[in-house]
Amino acid sequence: MLVDSHCHLDPAYLPAGPDDVLARAKAAGVGTLVCIGVGRDIGAARAAVALAAARKEVFATVGVHPHDAATTDEKGFDEIARLAREPRVVAIGEIGLDYHYDHSPREVQQQVFRRMIALARELGKPIVIHTRSAPADTLAILEEEKARDVGGIIHCFSEDRAFAERALGLDFDLSFSGILTFKSAHAIREAARFAPSDRILVETDSPFLAPVPLRGKTCEPAYIVHTARCLAELRGQTFDAIARDTSANAAKRLALSLPAD
Repeated sequence: MLVDSHCHLDPAYLPAGPDDVLARAKAAGVGTLVCIGVGRDIGAARAAVALAAARKEVFATVGVHPHDAATTDEKGFDEIARLAREPRVVAIGEIGLDYHYDHSPREVQQQVFRRMIALARELGKPIVIHTRSAPADTLAILEEEKARDVGGIIHCFSEDRAFAERALGLDFDLSFSGILTFKSAHAIREAARFAPSDRILVETDSPFLAPVPLRGKTCEPAYIVHTARCLAELRGQTFDAIARDTSANAAKRLALSLPAD
């Protein structure tokens, strides 16, 4: 059974609810999902926590996405801190920096990023990192804020081997999304081949980034099988070995309880 280590299942993306998506995931062999509780308001975090409480195959994270750094007020930060203490919240995230879209000023993104790392360290929970067009600042802040104390995951890994080496040294695992299946993703594929077998995960980031051969469709957790197959081919491993390794790695990093079969 695979673990989708990063998917978005809140009502903003699934207004009809998650039941059909979860059923298709189970049928595809996805036994565990990590629902990411971030959004333009606190509703996404609340929904992720509620879904994790209601469905044994779902766990949650909560945090402040860099896009929303400038619009989150103190009440929102307080609520994130409260929700983060829930037992089925397994990480703080996704948090980080996004200099590609710059939906929030960079200085504000950095301040909120540091604040979220501090929360993770206070609670002893790992961190899920979003980084886009900001490799140097992301790594610098992780180092300065002692993120190594809790470690975590570089979600939707889209950097190069040099970044991967530094992230691994900071005790961050690499999670590969459908981008890995894109033929143009040369640097990402190199990192996927190089990374140690006990430091790799797979994810969909659904509803985004559907993998080949479904590129262009609305992504969902069931599609993770295509990314896992691609990862297996790149590394010269069987699909079963990749499923076993990535699931075990996700369970270890996020303290997940996985189904027996």
